[in-house]
Amino acid sequence: MNSAPPRSWVAQYIRPLSPLPTHTVPRGALRPPVDCLLCDIYGTLFISGCGDVGTAPEGQVSPVLLQALLDQYGIPQSPDQLTTRLHAAILSDHRSSQARGIVHPEMRIDEIWSRLLPFASAADLQRFAVAYEMIVNPVWPMPGLRTLLSHCRQSGMRLGIISNAQFFTPWLFDWFLGACLTQLGFDADLILLSHHFGRAKPDPFLFKTAATRLWAMGIPVQRTAYIGNDMRKDVLPAHKAGFQTILFAGDARSLRLIDPQCTLPADRVVTDLAQAAASL
Repeated sequence: MNSAPPRSWVAQYIRPLSPLPTHTVPRGALRPPVDCLLCDIYGTLFISGCGDVGTAPEGQVSPVLLQALLDQYGIPQSPDQLTTRLHAAILSDHRSSQARGIVHPEMRIDEIWSRLLPFASAADLQRFAVAYEMIVNPVWPMPGLRTLLSHCRQSGMRLGIISNAQFFTPWLFDWFLGACLTQLGFDADLILLSHHFGRAKPDPFLFKTAATRLWAMGIPVQRTAYIGNDMRKDVLPAHKAGFQTILFAGDARSLRLIDPQCTLPADRVVTDLAQAAASL
């Protein structure tokens, strides 16, 4: 996994965010023992300005910041023109993958940008892509994140990730927590990011791959918990893979329920990551 570039790449786009209340009541419990925790990133470990990785809904992007970014790179397009082209390119890429039988495809945003715009170098492309993402989807560590990670390290619990993500996603941990994923306790073999596989949650492939790797480590799925903020993309596929499930309902931006009136099938519902730590 590539080391993170300096925080100066994105410093001008970083601003503190606070979770929006959901009025959800914590409930449920996990079945001990739990030997591994697998995590979603956007909307769970990090507050996500638009609720998930990727492009924000039209009308929610700052045209001033985007125009400044376009001017910096000498791109003769308006923010609206560029955003429209980007959405069309992503949709085309998804349709091409679906035609090959991938129901829930994931594109590589660096490849999309390389087709849309000329860049002098790979570094320029990456710097532009991550700046664009930080403008359309600002992020900030979720309250309780350090507590959760510290608890897992101190208890000897395995840590992993199953998340929709792009090449820059692991860099968030360096920029906001001052350490890379493995230094924070995540097992390199249990870091499953969608852009590496061309498949996005809720594709069962990611969860089945994690289950296979855990089995090889001697950890059964029943002793593994998965935490995420989306019932359809996180809780249901994790449940089908045999994992215990934690629905993170701590931010209204990212909480996704299939039906607000439904009986939640998650084993545990939490509204703070510190609650998740105490549940393990």
